[in-house]
Amino acid sequence: MTKILVADDEADLEALIRQKFRQKIREQQYEFLFALNGNEALAKIQENPDVDIVLSDINMPEMDGLTLLSKLNEVNPLIKAVIVSAYGDMENIRTAMNRGAFDFVTKPVNFEDLSITMEKTIEHARQARQTLQAIKENNILRMYVDENVLKFMGSKEYENALMENETVEASVAFIDICSFTAISESEKPDSVVQLLNRYFDLMVKEIINEDGIVDKFIGDCVMAVFKGPYHLDRAIDASLAIRNKINELPDELGFSPKVSIGINSGEMISGNIGSATLRRLDYTVIGDVVNTAQRLQAAAGENQILITADCYEKVKQSFQCNKIGSTQLKNKSVEITLYEVIN
Repeated sequence: MTKILVADDEADLEALIRQKFRQKIREQQYEFLFALNGNEALAKIQENPDVDIVLSDINMPEMDGLTLLSKLNEVNPLIKAVIVSAYGDMENIRTAMNRGAFDFVTKPVNFEDLSITMEKTIEHARQARQTLQAIKENNILRMYVDENVLKFMGSKEYENALMENETVEASVAFIDICSFTAISESEKPDSVVQLLNRYFDLMVKEIINEDGIVDKFIGDCVMAVFKGPYHLDRAIDASLAIRNKINELPDELGFSPKVSIGINSGEMISGNIGSATLRRLDYTVIGDVVNTAQRLQAAAGENQILITADCYEKVKQSFQCNKIGSTQLKNKSVEITLYEVIN
């Protein structure tokens, strides 16, 4: 819905505008606000920062339309203004344009002309907001992504890479914050999110230290993937470090953080997966190895790091592990022997 502020001291103008644009108001395309002078208009904008365009007369008490134009840029430079006035001489038109007016409509108002002018102004305002949003997103992207990566993202090589799907040998870890959901039901949203983000930041640092990749955040769980030499060892090292660091944290909001972790290793499919219609695609890994790691995490208790017997055979010379026994994991037809990584 487009929000339009009309600044004019003519008492009957509000009723006339509501009549002429009643269909768009009824269809919730337009919402009109009204002010009798420039001061009232500025107050309305302070109360409604999402105003898109202003239709303003020139001759008004307290603050005229030309003065209002000069103030609009200070209050909100994204708002586009159209002067609607009987003072249609070239001097007033030029003054209005020099002070930032997008267009000028003379009185008596031809409402067909006004409607076309409004649509053009609304589209211009929308494009300005979209441009600003794109700039913000680009600047945010530059905060987190290396310049060479950004250049690569604009290349044909990047486009081809997005379409490549492959089978990779890797390790995946699911790291969950135990019982965190409980505090989200009793604490303020800002406090919960800030606390969760601090936990995630700690985890991410340890994952990166072991050359791991944060695949995604799933609620209060992190999915991390490790590729390359000794990927299983590095996944376990990162998990041990995360468990130790989390255990050192003080209680906050009456909550003592603990993690449960599931790790699995083997072949998995790596590809760009999602919906082209929504333009949301994740470059991620899928397959039985990934599903099993998630089931292991679900089976783990507080401070537990669980791996399969196959993983144990690969790392038993490097890590102390205890055999838990055989268990039936969800959606698995065969029981799996579990080991807990101690240190």
